Amino acid sequence: MLIKIYPENPNGKEIDKVVQILQDGGLIIYPTDTVYAIGCDALNVRAVEEICKMKNINPEKSNLSIICYDLSNISEYARVDNPTFKLMKKNLPGPFTFILNTTSSLPKIYKNKRTVGIRVPDNNIIRELVNSLGNPILTTSIKDDDEMLEYSTDPELIYEKYKEQVDIVIDGGYGGIEASTIVDCTDGEPEIIRQGKGELST
Repeated sequence: MLIKIYPENPNGKEIDKVVQILQDGGLIIYPTDTVYAIGCDALNVRAVEEICKMKNINPEKSNLSIICYDLSNISEYARVDNPTFKLMKKNLPGPFTFILNTTSSLPKIYKNKRTVGIRVPDNNIIRELVNSLGNPILTTSIKDDDEMLEYSTDPELIYEKYKEQVDIVIDGGYGGIEASTIVDCTDGEPEIIRQGKGELST
């Protein structure tokens, strides 16, 4: 299913429709403030495993990332010290992924790596979905590093490519082509491990 949601003013009915799919363990493709991404309820292990299989991600070797609505309940999912919290507060919502050490409230699949990426994108659609779902949403970009094709920015082409693999694709307008900047904060000192969209304010 392909549905149109306007980022300026997401329609509550459409948001509820997508949340229902997430609650049922479904997979969705949605816009962020960087590239289009694929996700599911981050606490639904079966759905997380399905995305890992689809994207060839080994959760023991790769960082899994989740989208939160804001930083208010971040300590539920990750250990964050004061300097890191201040850094995140200054830069979020925005095109950054902060790698943090996980806490025990995330399912075991995240604990293999002991770290989790935290995103709060500057995009109303995905933040409203997280807010309505009441759980974070797993996020991984649909593009592959070696494949920067038009299909990854045009929702209709994304739908054509993925309609057999996901339950719903959200058309939130054209997506970007630059991924988020990844900042590793697991060691106390923040370190940029991938420069993408956005300049980190320290």
